Amino acid sequence: MTASPSASIPTTPVSADRADTPLALPLSTLAQQTRAAARQLAQCSTQGRNTAVLAIAEALAAAAPEILAANQADCEAAQAAGIAPALYARLKLDAAKLQAAIAGVRDVAQLPDPIGAVQIHRELDTGLVLQRRTCPLGVLGVIFEARPDAVIQIASLAIKSGNGVILKGGQEAVRSCTALVQAIQQGLAQTRVNPDTVLLLTTRAETLELLKLDRWVDLIIPRGSNSFVRFVQENTRIPVLGHADGICHLYVDAEADLEQAVAITLDAKVQYPAACNAIETLLVHSAIAPAFLPLVVPALQERGVEVRVDPLSRECLTSLSLAQPLVAATEADWATEYSDLILAVRVVPDLAAAIEHINTYGSRHTEAIVTRNAQTAEDFMAQVDAAGVFHNCSTRFADGFRYGFGAEVGISTQKLPPRGPVGLEGLVTYKYQLVGEGHLCATYVGPNARPFSHRDR
Repeated sequence: MTASPSASIPTTPVSADRADTPLALPLSTLAQQTRAAARQLAQCSTQGRNTAVLAIAEALAAAAPEILAANQADCEAAQAAGIAPALYARLKLDAAKLQAAIAGVRDVAQLPDPIGAVQIHRELDTGLVLQRRTCPLGVLGVIFEARPDAVIQIASLAIKSGNGVILKGGQEAVRSCTALVQAIQQGLAQTRVNPDTVLLLTTRAETLELLKLDRWVDLIIPRGSNSFVRFVQENTRIPVLGHADGICHLYVDAEADLEQAVAITLDAKVQYPAACNAIETLLVHSAIAPAFLPLVVPALQERGVEVRVDPLSRECLTSLSLAQPLVAATEADWATEYSDLILAVRVVPDLAAAIEHINTYGSRHTEAIVTRNAQTAEDFMAQVDAAGVFHNCSTRFADGFRYGFGAEVGISTQKLPPRGPVGLEGLVTYKYQLVGEGHLCATYVGPNARPFSHRDR
């Protein structure tokens, strides 16, 4: 399905001084330039691409004051316009966050080269050799709300994997994204990689136009709210990699270590509630709920979490004097991604009920269990349908940087690969290369057909 003229992109209000700045050339022309630069990049050596990635890191570090000032201006304008707290958390780029992102760029340079890996090397017959080799996708179109640090992650992964990239950040992050891309292009200009490999879009109209460029763009990666991602998925013919929802669960089993379960719950909900890998629902086995809930709920409330409970959970908490009143959970709560300090709590009778709840309401993102029973954990991880299934650790570990990918371009909850946090391996495809010596297909058919050897090398 392609975008109609009346299609409306979900947006966040912005102040009046945030006028859209159109591109100097038609987007189709610029996309062709990015594709041409990407083809040159694909032929660049491993060392050449690594040098370019490191040059990006150096340029970002040198431009840090300008980048942080631009982000501060974005944050002030967004607050004045009434930005949602979850979106503001994604928008904010402080010095520590920027330095961590730059460190991630340097890590990308140290990763193995994803291009040119031989996946199949097979002799079909004497002198007729087949190889399947990895190669870049071509041009990525990455559209995201807020999250200026996504520019850094995506650009470094794109260069490392030999891809061009067209970036479109949210209107609330225009200043930040502009400063970041200027630094990235300045870094590339010091290398043999054409700065045209990275292109930034700044207007909403360009987003709609980008979704129509199936001739020049090979993959769309949306990062943002579920309504935003769904809009992208429904308005382009270009393949889309991403996830619409991040409804993650933590299940506390009857054989859980209570102290460990409390710590994991707090980390998974409070450490960064705006992240898509933060938990939205806490499931608790009925046998342990009377002991566990009086420990974890006050701890959650101390950290500002609004706790929404089912009737069985409320019964376990009636004797407590809580700082805030409990809110009754509704059916809608089980299917809601809050991206905020809100947590729904439900008591379940057993492991099967927990798995059934997760597979009914979850978004196939990341699910976790706390238990000392290895068999219970194994059953949970085998039966839960999600890209990530964790045992005795926080769902917040579902991240490309933490997985050692250097960074990530996004998270995919689809069944076909790539799945979960997507790093370099998700930005390459492969091609079959067959080399012969005048071989003819007719030789291998008919009554005197020559047989294939099919010997792997």
